[in-house]
Amino acid sequence: MADAAPAPPLLLASRSPQRRAILEQLRLPFEVVEPTYEEDAPATGDAVALVRRHAAAKARSVADGAGDRPVLGIDTEVVLGGRIFGKPRDASDAEEMLETLSGRTHLVVSGLCLVTPGWELVEHESTRVTFRALTPRDLASYVLAGEWEGRAGAYAIQGRGAALVRRIEGDYLNVVGLPASLLVRLLAERFAGVYGYG
Repeated sequence: MADAAPAPPLLLASRSPQRRAILEQLRLPFEVVEPTYEEDAPATGDAVALVRRHAAAKARSVADGAGDRPVLGIDTEVVLGGRIFGKPRDASDAEEMLETLSGRTHLVVSGLCLVTPGWELVEHESTRVTFRALTPRDLASYVLAGEWEGRAGAYAIQGRGAALVRRIEGDYLNVVGLPASLLVRLLAERFAGVYGYG
């Protein structure tokens, strides 16, 4: 009996090393193609609509060269009180973001888009994250460490940023940068057995 054909690698339309690490953790075959789409970064608005639009645009930007391989686009934002916390411009912006999040519960919202030659699917996932009350020393120490650079909301939960967090409700990996439970569910539904799920 012939062996089953290997699963086609997902094409990850992302520059994020965290997203690559999560796909490796899930043992999913993938290749990285940097998206050509440039995100806009509004400070307020509908965060769910924004991450869904960005995820779809990232995936579409590389889909033409994908052949039959599924393309995966993802976008993640941090939201509190109608404000969208993008990537901080500098250390003082990072400190201001963290001070605003201190002692409060925010949402980490991710859009996920899968594109194939036959269909496109866009979904989203939200995780609630509660920060402990941060002291000026906490803020200064974290900002000095530089982990905030390039991070939505100015923190990385998989690093030193874990010490800022008191509680999480929902998918931890979504906060890292890829809504893994949502991706696995979609792969199980759309590619039953192909990637080891469903």
